Amino acid sequence: MKLNKNIQSTAKKVLTQEAEAILQVSAAINSEFEACVEHLLAKPGRIVFTGIGKSALIAQKIVATLNSTGSPALFMHAADAIHGDLGMIQRGDSVICISKSGDTPEIKVLVPLIKRLGVSLIAMVSNKQSYLAQQSDFILHAQADSEADLLNLAPTTSTTVALALGDALAVCLLECKGFTSLDFAKYHPGGALGKRLYLKVADIYPQHEFPHILPQASIQEAIHEISSKRLGATTVMNEKEELLGIITDGDVRRMLEKQHDWANIQIIHMMNPNPKTISSDAFATEALSIMQEKNITQLVVLEKEKAVGFIHLHDLLREGIV
Repeated sequence: MKLNKNIQSTAKKVLTQEAEAILQVSAAINSEFEACVEHLLAKPGRIVFTGIGKSALIAQKIVATLNSTGSPALFMHAADAIHGDLGMIQRGDSVICISKSGDTPEIKVLVPLIKRLGVSLIAMVSNKQSYLAQQSDFILHAQADSEADLLNLAPTTSTTVALALGDALAVCLLECKGFTSLDFAKYHPGGALGKRLYLKVADIYPQHEFPHILPQASIQEAIHEISSKRLGATTVMNEKEELLGIITDGDVRRMLEKQHDWANIQIIHMMNPNPKTISSDAFATEALSIMQEKNITQLVVLEKEKAVGFIHLHDLLREGIV
């Protein structure tokens, strides 16, 4: 088998060509692109993407990006559209058709049918003189003068440009809508990123028993509470359930190293009277930030200034916050 000795140079050439094509499209962004975005913002319906072949695959990815950033969208395959799928288009929708040439037979059949429905038609096309471009209300010019392969046949540069232009459209729409990180979390509740944006301390701390002892408790009782609740610490609280301090397993070890006669040591002299705390309403990421800054592994959780539990670093690891 003959090896291609120019693998690295070929890879660099492909990436350079596609990058240059994206820059060319970027330089051509004009008032028509802006008008298209404003049109989509004003329309009450969904954005329906269609295409065939590799353009259909790119359309599906753009649809996923739009849906996840607050712009309702759906995909309609150009070949299936003429066999019943046109029924998914509703009044008030806008259709974006992706095609490099804009002159494929399927597109020429589909375009008049879409226009007959009375919805907006937007072309994402390389050839501005094509049938699709001429029949559209707006043109998103995804110019790709040549593909990246030697034969200039495989959809490479053209699909990369279309994908990048779709991303630009999605980001413009989300910024114009004032889409926030909390909105993003609402649409991504299952992933680690979503959890970082919406998970609160109150969602985590109830998973544990709450270790606490009275100030008159013995060292043995403190050790038992720390060990049995498995959080590496216990709070010290008075009869009114007011937080007095915290004892960690590290405090116990340091005390045992320094004291030989420790049976009569009072808890109140051993505890940290100023433990690090966090509100139950705070985001879990804030808890992580405090733990990292203070180099500790747990925080006392407060609810209306009353200690109600602990949140531990292991909780954040388990939730994928770290």
